[in-house]
Amino acid sequence: MVAVLLALAAAAGYGGSDFAAGLAARKASVVRVTVLVEVTSTVLLICVIPFVSSQAPSLASALWGAGAGASGVAGALALYLGFRYAAFSVASSISAVGTATFSVLAGLALGERPGSLSLIGICLALPAIVGVSASTSQAAPGQHRHAAGVGLGLAAGAGFGLFFIGLDRAGSGTDLWPIVISQVTATVTVACVAAATRDLGLPPAGTRRLSLLTGVIGATGASMFFLATHHGLLAITAVITSLYPAVTILLARVLLGERLTPLRIAGLCFAASSVGLIAAGGAG
Repeated sequence: MVAVLLALAAAAGYGGSDFAAGLAARKASVVRVTVLVEVTSTVLLICVIPFVSSQAPSLASALWGAGAGASGVAGALALYLGFRYAAFSVASSISAVGTATFSVLAGLALGERPGSLSLIGICLALPAIVGVSASTSQAAPGQHRHAAGVGLGLAAGAGFGLFFIGLDRAGSGTDLWPIVISQVTATVTVACVAAATRDLGLPPAGTRRLSLLTGVIGATGASMFFLATHHGLLAITAVITSLYPAVTILLARVLLGERLTPLRIAGLCFAASSVGLIAAGGAG
């Protein structure tokens, strides 16, 4: 029960941070927004770590944490860019289904046996992706942009799946150190990307608060997931955390008036069923 509650808290954190980052990324450079997000999360976690962790991490734990950080920031860049091409409901839902499916398959490969319901959930992931990725635009340019958003959502799902797996394999013997290491790695990675693309700098003033808010909420969500995955199976905690698009979509619907077509609503229902079945299968 503790793992489920922590995973739900992580889902709320990720959903809120993705919405704030998506708004910022629609008005500013995705790279600049991500740099400020990652720096904010890193500073926050470094300030907290002395109070919650006293033991130094092992080399293996540090390496898994670093791998998680590089994968996670790659997923974040893909998702934020995806928000510029497709609706929040499309990019976030596709990334979540991809994350859940990837995590369950990885769990199986690592020896976890979550149960047959998970396989049914994975099968439902396909119609979920088809439903939420259906374009409402009839114009070719619009369809191309939408397709790009779908592809970026899938890429984000792969990145987040590797992030979840890395944190799970890092272990929890040194409290939050793997999270801190992953966050530092993410910051260095995106800073290198920014330097290579000559896009290193602060985003416009109007998006800085959103970026800072994303960093704070995102760090909280990542910490909740890390704690959750070490209180339960990866196949359970990862898919419950993958419910984060529900928060993103709700915020987009309430604050932005983003419309949901019947086909996308059906796709979202399939996505929710997919994640729910995967979690139920993991419990079995």
